[in-house]
Amino acid sequence: MSRPRQDPDLVRPYVRTGGRTRPSKDVRLESLVFAATGTRPGLNPDARHVLALFASSQGGGLAVADIASALALPPSATRILVADLIDHGLMTLAQGHDDRPPVSLLERVLNGLRANA
Repeated sequence: MSRPRQDPDLVRPYVRTGGRTRPSKDVRLESLVFAATGTRPGLNPDARHVLALFASSQGGGLAVADIASALALPPSATRILVADLIDHGLMTLAQGHDDRPPVSLLERVLNGLRANA
């Protein structure tokens, strides 16, 4: 049995994403993203919350699954929000030489998902 959502404003995921169901970029749950410097006026609250997570990460990257877990957002909506921030130049997607993420990252993602299950 799942626990009740802790989203106090009860905004549906399709409202958060403007009705979109797919991200504009190939952003996977295991994708590692970094926040770029700067900001942009007019960001929605979800985008500001995503960027605020990086203030405490001390310049490190975060997996998209970690962002979804920290903000208690559905993974599909988080992928779209992250893709939007990349499109606006406020985040960058880590580029690796291998399509497979490191095992340590996958373990962190799995632990985050288990902690919120």
